[in-house]
Amino acid sequence: MKTRRVQGREEQPALFELPEKPPVEVRVEQLRYPVWTENKAQLIERYLYYFVLVTKHGTYIDGFAGPQRPSNPEMWAAKLVLESEPRRLRHFYLFDESDEQVQRLKRLRNGQPAVNGRTIRIYKGDFNARLGPLLHRKEIKETEATFCLLDQRTFECHWSTLVQLANYKGKGRPKIELFYFLAVSWLPRALSAVKNKRLLQRWWGRDDWFHLKNMKAIQIKEAIVERFKGELGYKSVMAWPIYDRKGGKFIVYYMIHATDHPEAPKLMARAYNEAVQPRHVAEQSLLSFMQSSPRGEP
Repeated sequence: MKTRRVQGREEQPALFELPEKPPVEVRVEQLRYPVWTENKAQLIERYLYYFVLVTKHGTYIDGFAGPQRPSNPEMWAAKLVLESEPRRLRHFYLFDESDEQVQRLKRLRNGQPAVNGRTIRIYKGDFNARLGPLLHRKEIKETEATFCLLDQRTFECHWSTLVQLANYKGKGRPKIELFYFLAVSWLPRALSAVKNKRLLQRWWGRDDWFHLKNMKAIQIKEAIVERFKGELGYKSVMAWPIYDRKGGKFIVYYMIHATDHPEAPKLMARAYNEAVQPRHVAEQSLLSFMQSSPRGEP
């Protein structure tokens, strides 16, 4: 992305300045069964269930892994993904800043059956600070399909963290897939209420964050999608709506899915349409997908 020079210094790109030829987005089937807040963890679990049935391996990173509602384990993504059958995800890296949440994660790990070749590592502290040393050690193989869930509470995930994740694998390798939750329902109020300018600077990653206060939530969502494509370089970036309740029309979150795999958006569409359906329906749908896929794998 080009920069301009203003009074002897480089100015950052304009808010909506896009690459000259953005990637062509994959077409997916129409959404039939909306996902609501209670089922957003099931959406992640169902997608990874689909994906690893095909790849038979995978690494899972969760930047904010403790349960947001401890009283409702069905909303705990780390638990659903860990316990998903078949247990083909090999390596888990679970982060949380809270002592209490880390203890919950440890109890979850201790309750898992032994699986040959599987590792579950738990890190206490700020994900933005602790991710760098993990990536620097190169523990995660570049050949391993890798997924990172970022179920942040509004402004927790720094843009620099997204850059590290997107740039981890070498040229020609599919990037680490991102599941990035954007809390659009309270985003305008949160932007107006924040007094710490550095918080917004770190989250947005640019000096023009103040423009966000004059934008609608849907515009911010679109800007982030385009930045995932233009700045982070993902081939496919789609924002999947998460509604407030079953039958509701009010969007609480967008789950932004960023991937380089050509078949992954189609798998996500199936996962979305079947996240609230019984498992046997999903299995039949996956079998149909694999039979119709020209390459047979994502």
